[in-house]
Amino acid sequence: MSGTTRVDLDAESADRDLASLVITVVELLRQLMERQAVRRFDAGDLTDEEEERGGTALMLLDERMTDLCERHGLRREDLNLDLGPLGSLLPYN
Repeated sequence: MSGTTRVDLDAESADRDLASLVITVVELLRQLMERQAVRRFDAGDLTDEEEERGGTALMLLDERMTDLCERHGLRREDLNLDLGPLGSLLPYN
């Protein structure tokens, strides 16, 4: 078996990597929702009540993301993937 590379898989590392991937996707969606909400706020498409509910929902989502990151030993910066010439995955942090 010369030339074969052995890969040691660690269950704890695999769990953390999977959690990181899932949280990254959730963070991307959260940021996209936030951008859409800001566009709608700026366009004046929402009532005062809708703006209040939207702002509260976005604030709660942000807090939940912080909780998820802490629970899995991640920082928000850890979620941003480098896509090479395309730049970073997350539009902003």
